[in-house]
Amino acid sequence: MASAEQSPVPLQHHNLCNRIILLARKIRSDVASLLESYVERQGLDRTIGLDSVDGVPVAAVEQGSELTVAEQLGANLQAYRAFQALLGEVLEEQRSHLTPLDTDFHASIQAVLLQVAALAYQLEELLALLGHSRPAWEAAGPEAPGRHSLFEMKLRGLKVLQELAHWTVRSVRDLRRVATHSQGSGTAQGGQAQKE
Repeated sequence: MASAEQSPVPLQHHNLCNRIILLARKIRSDVASLLESYVERQGLDRTIGLDSVDGVPVAAVEQGSELTVAEQLGANLQAYRAFQALLGEVLEEQRSHLTPLDTDFHASIQAVLLQVAALAYQLEELLALLGHSRPAWEAAGPEAPGRHSLFEMKLRGLKVLQELAHWTVRSVRDLRRVATHSQGSGTAQGGQAQKE
């Protein structure tokens, strides 16, 4: 009976949050496999230092709890928009310079890229559903050709994948908070409606 009394909008929030959480977990699983393939194909060590690599969003999980729902979702959306562009660049570098003949590997990167695009779209949907405006997005221009050495390209790709994996963990935590928040407000709204 309780679910029937809940207004449909918060239930819709909750369902969409759950879908996004499932997709984030799927991306994390696929990125874990992709990372194994990546370090093997590039001849890298997973413990190599990546502090010199700039331009990749870093998931500061401890800051997430201090943000409002709109800020949390906005930060996630901005990150996945950035990862969409970054994965496109990584894919192009693999095709053009690093593993030009490895089409299966390219397909794996492309699959993750498409999932990231879907996740960004669902986050936009959730922001709209909650009545929040989407953060403005100014995509960085494409990297200038020849700007990075082959080794720098390899490191950059590794950092993109590692940080993407970290963001999926943060997203699951953030979306759980959002789902709990929308459920709580839905229950409050339902109680208010009954009083009236």
